[in-house]
Amino acid sequence: MTSLLMEELPHVWCDEYWKMSDRQTNIMRVQHNNFSFIYDAYTWLESAGTVPYDPYKESRLVAVLGLTDPSKKVRDDYRLKGWVGPTEEIYGSRWDKGHFIANSIGGAVDRLEINVFVQRRDLNRGWSAEGRRYREMEKYCVLNPGTFCFSRPIYTDETSRPAFLEYGLLKATGELWVELFDNR
Repeated sequence: MTSLLMEELPHVWCDEYWKMSDRQTNIMRVQHNNFSFIYDAYTWLESAGTVPYDPYKESRLVAVLGLTDPSKKVRDDYRLKGWVGPTEEIYGSRWDKGHFIANSIGGAVDRLEINVFVQRRDLNRGWSAEGRRYREMEKYCVLNPGTFCFSRPIYTDETSRPAFLEYGLLKATGELWVELFDNR
C-alpha cells in the first residue's frame, strides 16, 4: 500500500494543484532524508524572465510525503527564527512558523525552508481541538518509525500561506488516517 501511495499521490496532488492555480508553475521534487517535497518554484520563473514579477505570487509547497524517521537531533530553531523575521512582528500573534513535516519525525528547516509555512498558532501548538488532533497525528508518527505520512497545503490565493492543510498517515493496521485542518 505504501509504495502505491508514494507513486500515485504526487500525480493526483499535482493535478489538484494545477486546478487551484491560475498561474504558470515550475514544479520540482526535492528529496530530504525519507521525504519527497513537491515544490512550485514560481519565483525562479520570475528571475528567469519567463513571467513578470508579481509580489502576490509566491513559490510554495505542493505536497510532501515519505516515511517517518524520528530524530534525536536538536531542532534547528536558529534557522526558523531567521526565516522572514520575527513571527509576531511580521504575521501577528495568531501565527507561528510551522513545519509541514515536524523535525521530530524527520523534517528540517536548515537549508530546507520549503518545509516551513505560516501556521495558525493554536493549530501548531495543540491549543485547539483541531490542534490536539494534529498533534495526535504527529505523535503517532513519532511513536511508529517508518510510518507513511504526508502533508498537503491547499491554497485559496497565490501566496505561500495555505488556507487548509491536509495531513495524513497510514497506520500499521492499514487504515489511512486523513484530516483536513483549517489554517485561516
